[in-house]
Amino acid sequence: MPEQISIIIPCYNEENALPLFYSEICRVADSMRDVSFEFLFVDDGSKDNTLALLRTFADRDPRVLYLSFSRNFGKEAAMYAGFCNASGDYVAVMDADLQDPPSLLPKMLDILHCGEYDSVATRRVSRIGEPPIRSFFARMFYRLINRISDADIVDGARDFRLMKRPMCDAIVAMGESNRFSKGIFGWVGFRTCWLPYENVARAAGETKWSFWKLFQYSIDGIVNFSQVPLSITSGMGLFFTILSFLMILVIVVRKLLFGDPVAGWPSLVCIITLIGGIQLFCMGIMGQYIAKTYLEVKKRPHYIIGETNKASADLVR
Repeated sequence: MPEQISIIIPCYNEENALPLFYSEICRVADSMRDVSFEFLFVDDGSKDNTLALLRTFADRDPRVLYLSFSRNFGKEAAMYAGFCNASGDYVAVMDADLQDPPSLLPKMLDILHCGEYDSVATRRVSRIGEPPIRSFFARMFYRLINRISDADIVDGARDFRLMKRPMCDAIVAMGESNRFSKGIFGWVGFRTCWLPYENVARAAGETKWSFWKLFQYSIDGIVNFSQVPLSITSGMGLFFTILSFLMILVIVVRKLLFGDPVAGWPSLVCIITLIGGIQLFCMGIMGQYIAKTYLEVKKRPHYIIGETNKASADLVR
C-alpha cells in the first residue's frame, strides 16, 4: 500500500485563489506516482464562494475532503482541525494563495525518506514585495521570541511544512486553546530540516493579515511561550521600591542636616504620573496572562464543523 500524504489547506475567502491552487496541487500530486494524497481543505467560515468551490472539487475528485466551520474561528483553529482529521503517513500544511509552492513537496518528501529528519519546514530567505516596516518588525519579533522563550522559531519561518505522523500526533496532543503554531512546532521538538526559498507573491486575492492582526498574533506568541514579561514587571516593581526607599532617605537626611524644605511640585507630579503609567503597563501584562488562563479554564471547543464530506470527521474539538 503506497504512503499517503495529507495536505491541510486553511481557507478564508479564497474563491479567487482556490482554482489556481487546486490546479497546481493536482499537477504536483500526479507527478508523485508512488504516493497517494488526501487534500483536506478547512473552510474557516468564509463569506464568499469558497465552500461552493470545495463542494465542486469534492464531487469530481475523491482525494478532496473539506471541513467547513460554523463560523470564523481563525487560522490556528483551522490548522488544528486539519491535524485532528488528517489520516496520512505524512502531514503537510500550506496556504491556498500559492505563497507556499506545492512544487517543493517532492523535495521535502525525499528529505524525510532519508530518515535523518522528522519534519521539513520552509523559511523565506527574502521578503521581496513586503512593506519595509512590516519586514523590520517581523525580524525583530523573531529575534525577541527566540531570546525570551524555549520555542525554536527561525526568522522567515512559514507554516508550510511536511512532517511525519508522530510529530502530527504530538501537535494534536497539545490541546491548548490559545494556539501559536510556529511556537508549537518548535516546542514539540523532533528533528527539523529548514528548506529556504524565495518569497512568492499571492496568486490571487488579498492578504487577511493586517499589521494590527500580526501585532496581536505576535503578542499571543510571546505570552503563550514565555514568562519573561512577568519577570520584567517583577523586576520593575523591585527597582522602583528600592529607588523610592533611597529617595526617602535622601529627603530625610537633607531635612535634618540642612533644614531644606521639600520643593519641586511639578517634578513630583511628573514622577507620580510616570510610576502610575508603569504600574498600569505592568498590570496590562499580567492581565494578558490572566485572560489566557481564563480562556483555557472555560475549555470551549477550538472549532465547530458545520458541514463536511469526511465520514469520520471530528466535528467538535
